[in-house]
Amino acid sequence: MTLAPMTPLAAMPSPSTAVWQLGPVPIRAYALCIIAGIVAACVVTEYRLRRRGVAPGAVLDIAVWAVPAGIIGARIYHVITSPEKYFGDGGQPLKAFAIWEGGLGIWGAVAGGAVGAWIAARQLGIPLTVVADALAPGMPLAQAVGRLGNWFNNELYGGRTSLPWGLEVHVMDPDNPGHALRDDAGNPVLQPGLYHPTFLYELIWNVGVAALVLLLDRKLRLGRGRAFALYVMGYTAGRFWIELMRTDEANHILGVRLNVWTAALVFLGALAYFVRVRGPREYLVPVGEPGVPVTPAGDVSQVDLAAREAGAATVAPEGYRVVTEEQFRAYRETGALPPAEPAATGGPDSDGAATGADDPTDRADADADADQDATGGGDVADRDVTAGEVSGRDATGDVADRGATRGGDVAGEGTGSDAADDRTVTGGTGEAERAGRADAGGRPADRDS
Repeated sequence: MTLAPMTPLAAMPSPSTAVWQLGPVPIRAYALCIIAGIVAACVVTEYRLRRRGVAPGAVLDIAVWAVPAGIIGARIYHVITSPEKYFGDGGQPLKAFAIWEGGLGIWGAVAGGAVGAWIAARQLGIPLTVVADALAPGMPLAQAVGRLGNWFNNELYGGRTSLPWGLEVHVMDPDNPGHALRDDAGNPVLQPGLYHPTFLYELIWNVGVAALVLLLDRKLRLGRGRAFALYVMGYTAGRFWIELMRTDEANHILGVRLNVWTAALVFLGALAYFVRVRGPREYLVPVGEPGVPVTPAGDVSQVDLAAREAGAATVAPEGYRVVTEEQFRAYRETGALPPAEPAATGGPDSDGAATGADDPTDRADADADADQDATGGGDVADRDVTAGEVSGRDATGDVADRGATRGGDVAGEGTGSDAADDRTVTGGTGEAERAGRADAGGRPADRDS
């Protein structure tokens, strides 16, 4: 009788080399994976920021602050949670700065990156919640790509298994970091048996979290940081059970790995935020008009035709302000900035003039060009026209209300055969007719439609 072999029929191999020398410069697979993950997150975040109204290239300004701060935070978390390697008996404090030897904690990376992103967002005038929601699906993608670095390093694996996707793990050479220990024949030495590829489990889980965030964000139109909270909940839920499978060295609290406790606490915090915070998705418009490049004057031969054909470069605004989705769509279609503080207006009438609720005087707004101070004990025709505020302009900027005079009654203002163009404004104890409120294109002059 022949016994069946105990060796598994299939296995997942591991690389025996994680560092390559380019002259005197070591090229580390782990660093390449981290960089690739950062690039993937930046691409996704840039796309989502643009769809929310942020000028192109803002993600690079954010990354300049967030990436270094995230790396510093990740290293600080690792050193704090593994102090015995650097402090105390046998510890080497200077090794705490040897980041190239590995040792980064995702919890510190998120915290440090958030601080860096907050600094950059303040400089750009972008709410941090907008940045966080734009980053939400890109963050788990970056983590998924980064986990490939653990595969090259032969680390972060679980317990023994006989599954077909069991992982072969090399014994790494302590005297030659980044390379597997080799026997006398020059073959890399393997750990006995196969192991759960927990790095692969987390990679697949993170891709699923990214897809979940994209799906629910599109369906629920999450805002005010709730998309980022959803990512945190999804990631920590997976990290909780994956961390329980790992067998690498770690500090324990009450017999449980420290990162298991961290995952549980962070999940509860994200859940509380997701449930308590409410609000629509935030969209941004620039504060004032963005700068426009000036076309050079002078002889035609001095004009750079190639630059003109390439188009004017986009100039980032000084800041942004939050508007509703409807206002953002109108801004994208017309190019007209919505008022700073939208008034409570109804829908447009048949002539395109914005109509109010019950009393047109309720639409007065000190920051809008269409403000009119309907005052006077008698007729409303006595209008207070302030500097820079001219009501009743048509599309060409001409004053349509020809009969309006300061300090006097307006008689027969804007009269004509079309009675539908007449408007009656009630204010004080008198009435006056006004016409010509709509421009030639049917849009109300200086009104939020």
